[in-house]
Amino acid sequence: MSWIVLIASGVLEAVWATALGKSEGFSKLWPTVIFGGALALSMAGLAWAMREIPIGTAYAVWVGIGAALTVAWAMISGDASVSWLKIALLVGLIGCIVGLKLVDTPH
Repeated sequence: MSWIVLIASGVLEAVWATALGKSEGFSKLWPTVIFGGALALSMAGLAWAMREIPIGTAYAVWVGIGAALTVAWAMISGDASVSWLKIALLVGLIGCIVGLKLVDTPH
């Protein structure tokens, strides 16, 4: 269950990071509201998952999921350019995240 919560928290990290950019310095209401809600839920989920997943692994997976999804969404939505190099780097990042899960030993 901790891994499911951690993955969901990583997705919410991408949501709050994207909303933060769209809030234009907290000057737009709905992106700011989405940012605050997603941030709170993301942090709460990360904290909950860290009860069973080692902090180094949990934080790396959380950040990795958030970063990968944020960049992928920016490319899909046209906010960032798309290149084969960026795609290859995202695939490598995802591979590293999966690798951390595979080598994780419960404490």
